[in-house]
Amino acid sequence: MAKQAPMTARELEAHPEFPYVTWDLKPVEKGKLAVAANRGGPLNISYEVHGAGPRKLVFVMGLGSLKSSWQRQTKDFGHTQGDKYSCLVMDNRGIGESDKPLMRYSTSEMARDVLEVIDHIGWKEQRQLHVIGISMGGMISQELALLIPERIASLSLVSTAAAIKNTVGFVENLRNRINLFIPRPIDEQLAIVKYNLASPEWLVKPDELEYTKEPFPTNGDRIAASEVTKRKDTTAYTRKGFIAQAIAAGWHYKSPQQLAELGDKVGRERIMVVHGGIDRMITFPHAEVLLQGLGGTERGITVHFEPGQGHIIPIEMRHEFRKWVEELIDKTENLS
Repeated sequence: MAKQAPMTARELEAHPEFPYVTWDLKPVEKGKLAVAANRGGPLNISYEVHGAGPRKLVFVMGLGSLKSSWQRQTKDFGHTQGDKYSCLVMDNRGIGESDKPLMRYSTSEMARDVLEVIDHIGWKEQRQLHVIGISMGGMISQELALLIPERIASLSLVSTAAAIKNTVGFVENLRNRINLFIPRPIDEQLAIVKYNLASPEWLVKPDELEYTKEPFPTNGDRIAASEVTKRKDTTAYTRKGFIAQAIAAGWHYKSPQQLAELGDKVGRERIMVVHGGIDRMITFPHAEVLLQGLGGTERGITVHFEPGQGHIIPIEMRHEFRKWVEELIDKTENLS
């Protein structure tokens, strides 16, 4: 049987499900907080809290992605189990409903933005925060954990790195993604995004997500529809904001000594490293460097290395990922 051709941007926009690609999940709290008053700001960070449970989850998103990109996890933890979990999601500086100042961004400054939001919503207890960061968000999460190690209950580092080695993967990918702002056919752009972020087998499988009207033909079509939705909002997704974030990710660096300190102060049994074997954005050797720097499995780090997976494991392996996070949270509740 011949493979179905990916839907074009025009076809995606005409699909009955297109208006519902971003779920209308109602937060219990939302707002914009002016942060960085003494750090080159102030600038406004847009945030939402979903759920009202005692377990406090902080989700930190990656390069060029919106807080709604966490919607699967926001729903699974903050809505389906909203009596058990409270979930904080934010737009990092440079994206979405947050401000996009033209200035030098760094992962350490972005971590301070996150910390100001956490303090603002009152999550200030010891060993209270379950931090989950993906890609650049994982870099920000490393910085956050070094700022407040005693407040970290668990730390999940997903598809991320201690430092970007000048691998073809990252440089090519950045070039490709910055090229997305150069006029070229939108369908060519969408093909690049899908290739860089997801595993090829998953892309061609039937759309597996809950739907409002009807499913898209494939998972890849849904990913493309999300990308088209984001691109249409030219105030949320800007070239200057993307490049400023890319510079922050590209310059992120945590030395072996800093990683060892992170392991010591947070506690290795509280840390999980998740990575895909065919990640084209942050290639797999980065995960091995991160894991060893933190102390390795032999010293208690939890690891999920998935050979056939790409960069977006929380999307492709949504249910497994939820289970991994829940298991880590359960484990840390029994630690002193």
